[in-house]
Amino acid sequence: MSIIPSIFGGRRSNIFDPFSLDIWDPFDGFPFNTTSVASAPGSTRDTSALANTRIDWKETPEAHVFKADLPGVRKEELKVEVEEGRVLQISGERSREQEEKNDKWHRVERSSGRFLRRFRLPENAKMDQVKASMEDGVLTVTIPKQEEKKPEVKSIEISG
Repeated sequence: MSIIPSIFGGRRSNIFDPFSLDIWDPFDGFPFNTTSVASAPGSTRDTSALANTRIDWKETPEAHVFKADLPGVRKEELKVEVEEGRVLQISGERSREQEEKNDKWHRVERSSGRFLRRFRLPENAKMDQVKASMEDGVLTVTIPKQEEKKPEVKSIEISG
C-alpha cells in the first residue's frame, strides 16, 4: 500500500513506492516525445551498444577467461582478435530490427549497432593459444597462462 494516497483514480502512482505501476518521468513529452527520439537516425540507440556490452574477466590458475553476454548476435557478426602488445579485442555488430512504416514504438531498450572492447593482458598470457566459443548468446574467450617458474631453493650446509 502506498504511503501517499493516489490522486489518479485509484492507480498506484507514487515515486517513493518501489512497487508502483507508473513511474513519473519529469521529461515526458518535453521538448519532444520519446518515440521521435527513438526512431531518429544516429540517435543514442545506435551508440549505446558500445557501452552496454558487458564482459566479465576472471583469472583461474590455468587461464584468463572472458565472458560476454551477446544475445541475438551470431558468431559470424563477431570478431575476436589479438593485437601486438598483448591486447585482446572483441568487436562486432548487433543488427537492428526491421521497422515497419505502421509500427508505433512505445519503448526502445535493446541496443543495436557496433561494439568494441579491448583488454591489455598480463605477461603470463599465452597469446598464441587463444580459444573462443559461442553458446546460448554468451561468448567465452579463454587464454591459457604460462606456468609460473618457482624459484629454485638450494640448501646450504652450515659448517662449524
